[in-house]
Amino acid sequence: MDKTVGIYIHIPFCASRCKYCDFCTVAGSDQLMPDYQEALIRNIRESAPRFSEYFVDTVYFGGGTPSYYGAKRLVKLFNTLKDNYNVYIDSEVTAEVNPDSISYGDLKLLKKAGFNRISIGAQSANDDILNFIGRRHNFRQVEKAVQMARNAGFDNISLDLIYGLPNQTRDDWADTLNLAAALKPRHLSCYGLKLEEGTPLYEMKNSGIIPDEDTQADMYLYTVEALGKFGYLQYEISNFAKKGFESKHNIKYWTLGDYAGFGVSAASNIGSLRYTYTDDIAGYIESVRDGKEIVSEFDRLSKYDRASEYLMLGLRTVNGISQEEYNNIYRSNFAPIDELFQSYVERGWAKCVYGRWSFTPKGFLISNRLISEVLDTHAEQKLAASAAWMRNDYYQNLLDGF
Repeated sequence: MDKTVGIYIHIPFCASRCKYCDFCTVAGSDQLMPDYQEALIRNIRESAPRFSEYFVDTVYFGGGTPSYYGAKRLVKLFNTLKDNYNVYIDSEVTAEVNPDSISYGDLKLLKKAGFNRISIGAQSANDDILNFIGRRHNFRQVEKAVQMARNAGFDNISLDLIYGLPNQTRDDWADTLNLAAALKPRHLSCYGLKLEEGTPLYEMKNSGIIPDEDTQADMYLYTVEALGKFGYLQYEISNFAKKGFESKHNIKYWTLGDYAGFGVSAASNIGSLRYTYTDDIAGYIESVRDGKEIVSEFDRLSKYDRASEYLMLGLRTVNGISQEEYNNIYRSNFAPIDELFQSYVERGWAKCVYGRWSFTPKGFLISNRLISEVLDTHAEQKLAASAAWMRNDYYQNLLDGF
């Protein structure tokens, strides 16, 4: 069976920075684009020999705002991949776009080059909210972007939405979901607002305009119910899709698949190796040009670490986890985890289907807490196993002394 890898390419440039954003992005630095493009191409080419035995089955251009970076640059990057890597002809190839920075001509250019999935940053159908959080588009532009994408030949279209935004009510969120679903995208990502320290919205956390936890919980449960009625299957905490249109690239992250990132702050996971590139854009450009080190973090994960990630990431998905998969990664006693989930079932937080444990919508609401408890139980088993090994080793040393 072919070894496959997903490729992520980070485009950090934006026309302006949204008030909730804490990603590795910059605004007002367009002058760096040509040098960044040159560095990306060199980084991709020089890394190719390490992936000679892999086949690329997903490619994802994220940001930042890839559409603001320009379709011609994106196509050149994708062509560089195709020239230097074993890219399947039917790979899922996604570009994130914003409604204010994409044109029909750009979409036609992307489609012709082999892009087949478009993810549109819609966020809300309320123009006042969009303006308040620093978005540069209105919902009419979202509708236009969807129509242009279809006219350009894209069948696989996704919309990103956010609930829990300032001054957003449950009825307002319901209106956003209804209007988004009416556009008939194949995929919807619905994220709860996270107030990240250092962002303008974080400074407003005590202002009374951010919906409280109970309101956001109500919004989330409504999302699961409403999108189910619209024919969207939930396959991850925040992601919903028509059957067969789940994001293949993102599934790699949640199922411990191999992926390689290129560009500033991009992360890679190949087998047990995990590394991340520097988040300094100018430093990335200079280091690639001069042949210097661009890796800022590097880890070789143990089987225990991989099992921890299996639990943490797998429990974000509707497919969940199983004892067999857990033990294939890490040989440990699964019974305590099984018992923990039995207690979750009694509270309506989890379910077991054909030997697979997963959270219910109510469980997803408190998944951070529940996953933490599962990881604590996983850690306790490691300590218990280590203690047993030490006892056995101690007694064996005594016997060896006779």
